[in-house]
Amino acid sequence: MLTRLETIIIEKPWGRTDIPRAFGDFGGRRIGEIWFANPAGDDAPIMVKFLFTSERLSIQVHPDDEAAQAAGFPRGKEECWLILDAQPGAELGVGLNRASSLAELHAAALDGSIVDLIDWRPSQADDFVYNRAGTIHAIGPGLRVVEVQQNVDCTYRLYDYGRPRELHLDEGLKVANPAPVHDSRDATIDPRANRMLVSGPHFHLAHLAAPVDPAIRAQAQGELTFVPLSAGCRVAGEAVALGEAVLLDDPSTIEIDAGGRALLTWPA
Repeated sequence: MLTRLETIIIEKPWGRTDIPRAFGDFGGRRIGEIWFANPAGDDAPIMVKFLFTSERLSIQVHPDDEAAQAAGFPRGKEECWLILDAQPGAELGVGLNRASSLAELHAAALDGSIVDLIDWRPSQADDFVYNRAGTIHAIGPGLRVVEVQQNVDCTYRLYDYGRPRELHLDEGLKVANPAPVHDSRDATIDPRANRMLVSGPHFHLAHLAAPVDPAIRAQAQGELTFVPLSAGCRVAGEAVALGEAVLLDDPSTIEIDAGGRALLTWPA
């Protein structure tokens, strides 16, 4: 079975007008996100997005399952990023560059000096970063990123560069880890290689290339979300293009031409 997911195009002030033509023709609109609507809606455990940035996004933090459910959300939010393209000077902010106190962070969020507490990491194509719940983080400008996350609309903004949006200092600092963060899953990915990127606890994520690794096929089960990162991807004989995503239940129907690549994700 193959189900093509509805593509949602979202304009953002921090988005870009130079979206690669493979994603579609957006007529010069400033596109920040392309994401895919699962027919299950909020019950779907996983969300996949493409992000296109021309400015720094807000400094924010996400709760874990326990804290999110206590606040009335169905689940927490852990996420990961695979960088597809990075302009010179591009960076991701992941955790802090030194241990801090919640009182210091609160004051720094109010006066903007929290920007200088973030661990800004130089970023390049094929960097993979796992962002655990509680990690204070931000995405910088000049990036094209594919994001896989727990499916929940729960983001606590700590600082937003003066943009007129609500901040959530009390909620965010309650769940924040005020320290440096490094995750063993962070890596640089060979675009020509098959590799398991995430193996739980919230979702599984594999990077696929040609020929698709039978060991990864054997692990994939349940509702699978297939996201091409290049041309040359097919499911059950049907071409699936960059900028699309499909649901399937049989990983043996996935085909990738030499030089192609894709992501495959499924619930843990």
